[in-house]
Amino acid sequence: MAGDPYAALGLTKAASDAEIKKAYRRIAKSDHPDLNPDPAATARFKAASAAYDLLKDPEQRRRFDAGEIDDQGQERPQRRAWRDHAEAAGNPYARSYGFDGDPDLSDVFSDLFGRRGGFGGGFGRGGHEDPRDFHARGQDYRFSLQVDFLTAARGGKTRITLPEGGDLEVTIPKGVRDGQTIRLKGKGGRGLGQGGAGDAYLTVSIAPHPDFRREGDDILLTLPISLDEAVLGGKVAAPTIDGPVNLTIPKGATTGTRLRLRGRGINGGDQQVELKIVMPPRVDDRLVRFFEEWRKDHAYDPRAGMKTGE
Repeated sequence: MAGDPYAALGLTKAASDAEIKKAYRRIAKSDHPDLNPDPAATARFKAASAAYDLLKDPEQRRRFDAGEIDDQGQERPQRRAWRDHAEAAGNPYARSYGFDGDPDLSDVFSDLFGRRGGFGGGFGRGGHEDPRDFHARGQDYRFSLQVDFLTAARGGKTRITLPEGGDLEVTIPKGVRDGQTIRLKGKGGRGLGQGGAGDAYLTVSIAPHPDFRREGDDILLTLPISLDEAVLGGKVAAPTIDGPVNLTIPKGATTGTRLRLRGRGINGGDQQVELKIVMPPRVDDRLVRFFEEWRKDHAYDPRAGMKTGE
């Protein structure tokens, strides 16, 4: 405690009894050896335990504040005879880092770790219970999980590797959205004693698809069509997230025309198909002569009405 039990609890002399107990609970929850194996945490817990033992008793606290006893609960040097008496067995001011059946400490740890019925001797010298009897909920795990577009749209399964080894099969719900968090109850770290396991939280990121895009529950698709399909119309195969379907192209279709496939999106949404006219890979002489003759009598200006920017 470095001579100051208040500092060991992160408090000042002005702290109330309730604040002292709350500070000790906080440190015990984070630094108890069964929860945190770090030696520095163990040292903080021991210091906090000693400080709490001293300050939780109003009379001991008064005597410490008055300078009558030191931070170990012992008489100051000028009253050595009483210090000898303080070390005697059975004296309430004798020091111990254990719990020694202290009902107040049992209450604290019962609240912290979900124990029922107290510690019955706890962890002090002469105590009877194993420190592993603490009950604490396991640690929550958090993962970033990337899934492909179609698995997110249709639902499916994937596997993740757990921190302590092994893997876990995860069900991806149909229609999961980018950035959505999936909770897997009880799939986190194991608890202490009868404490339940923690949960696993998966934050989903969805990989882009080369053809499909998502807008709400609708699927968007740009569908290339040939020049003759645009002029003559007809039926073509259009991909959807559940497989290809026949789509009717109207005569005279143009780039940007949107057609709807009802119910072919996600969770009852639609698929919107935007047409894009694609020229043939090679424009041969026959096609050139045809359009030269066609243009003589059918020329039109698709840019009519556009502003020139002047």
